[in-house]
Amino acid sequence: MPSASVYRLRRWWRAEEGRVTAFVLALLLGLLALTGLSLDGGLALASKVRAGGQAESAARAGAQALDLAAYRATGAVRVDPARARDLAQRYLDSVGATGTVTVAGETVTVTVTAVYRTQLLSLAGIDDIHTHGRGAAHPQRGVAGIEP
Repeated sequence: MPSASVYRLRRWWRAEEGRVTAFVLALLLGLLALTGLSLDGGLALASKVRAGGQAESAARAGAQALDLAAYRATGAVRVDPARARDLAQRYLDSVGATGTVTVAGETVTVTVTAVYRTQLLSLAGIDDIHTHGRGAAHPQRGVAGIEP
């Protein structure tokens, strides 16, 4: 025969007062967390893609800064590093992005850092998500000669 404490435990386990409320509350919190992850995760991914596009465009803008004196003298397609950095930085400023521009050899590399302010995850204490985008470009000769 079960003891009185086992009997009380069984009776408490079978009782339903307040259990539906707790279940619904837990379910709603879970759904809110899932919605926050979906919404903010998707928007953070969009922020990362935007940062990558801005970095690639800035790198292309910088790669257009050719050293015209070298091109006229030798026909070599070279980047003017100071102008390349300036053009890439001006592009970043024009789109409101922050980033770093480096020129190594003939390659212009741009890294953009963006901060996405969360919508729902801020309720859980996650206020921003930092995203990065990187782009690199180098000048290329478009037409080597006249084709018949």
